[in-house]
Amino acid sequence: MKAIAVHPGEPDSMHLEEVPKPSVTDVPEGRGVLVKVLRVGVDGTDKEINAAEYGAAPNGDGYLITGHESFGEVVEVGPNVPSTIRPGRYVVAMVRRPGSSIYDRIGLQDMTTDDVYYERGINLLHGFLAEYYVEDAAYVVPLPQSLREVGVLLEPTTVAEKGINQAFEIQRRLRVWEPRRACVLGSGTIGLLATLLLRLRGLEAVCYSRRPAPYLNSDLVAELGADYASSQETTLAEVSESHGPFDLMFEATGFSPLVFEAADVLGKNGVLVLASVTGGDRRVEVPSDHVNQGFVLGNKVMVGTVNASRGDFERGVDDLIKAEAVYPGWLSKLLTTPVNGLENYREMLRRLNEDKDAIKVYVEVG
Repeated sequence: MKAIAVHPGEPDSMHLEEVPKPSVTDVPEGRGVLVKVLRVGVDGTDKEINAAEYGAAPNGDGYLITGHESFGEVVEVGPNVPSTIRPGRYVVAMVRRPGSSIYDRIGLQDMTTDDVYYERGINLLHGFLAEYYVEDAAYVVPLPQSLREVGVLLEPTTVAEKGINQAFEIQRRLRVWEPRRACVLGSGTIGLLATLLLRLRGLEAVCYSRRPAPYLNSDLVAELGADYASSQETTLAEVSESHGPFDLMFEATGFSPLVFEAADVLGKNGVLVLASVTGGDRRVEVPSDHVNQGFVLGNKVMVGTVNASRGDFERGVDDLIKAEAVYPGWLSKLLTTPVNGLENYREMLRRLNEDKDAIKVYVEVG
């Protein structure tokens, strides 16, 4: 079968690889689920892996099949697969697999303390940009028929889902926490989905991003009943004065200096969630005494979040269903940029690198 792969460590090595079709028996104890891939979303992670910034091939293979945002249809299941997963059912596979830490052993591999981690399409495990994959039922999440057109958004939704859920979990320390105002930094896929989830939870929200309105992303923010502000037209401090104080802030820009501006304007008893994985060596002058004093006297929290657990995937399914009911048609507008067929991987890369109007680039596989 065909798959899109890279040679890890070799820049610009993305290519079409012919690989054996997996079998449901590849997973032991009758827990295998064979899935026909329908769509795979791609993002900056795939671009960075092709640039050889990170990523490793599975042991014994000289290539890594990329793609971690899956959506597919079950073809065959082993005898010990739960009845919720049957041929014809739409599914999404989780990304990270357990290692050896205590968190991995209790199903929270997204919280692993291991230095080496296993992520499909990213590190040491093949991904989903292929015609088929096989997976243990423990890492397969079923979706209803109603999410057929937008199910490929589940994995990025879980990134926002986990961060927001972590904020609420942390604030159990307050016994009563009723957040009213939120600010999302960044209007890419994750930022838009975070804005959606916050609105579904009833929070007032403002999305702060670089590009001035109007354009598609700012229009989508407005459709949620949220506000939009451009960093080219106003500062984050000014946004805080007009829309804050913020009880919850979610950073998804990939621009690390903005973290410290957010920390400076976060409201008392507030939570700042950091979701961007930033490389490089940026440096910035920080009003450290003011930020420190604000966090100490205001009981503020800053927390990092990466990946997601099964619970986040299941809550993500529930929220996608709710979004389709509350904001019908909104999710499908994120799917701006389809690429037809695995063989068109060069077009996929071009879209990721050059299409500034793209929100979600995805490959139509099946």
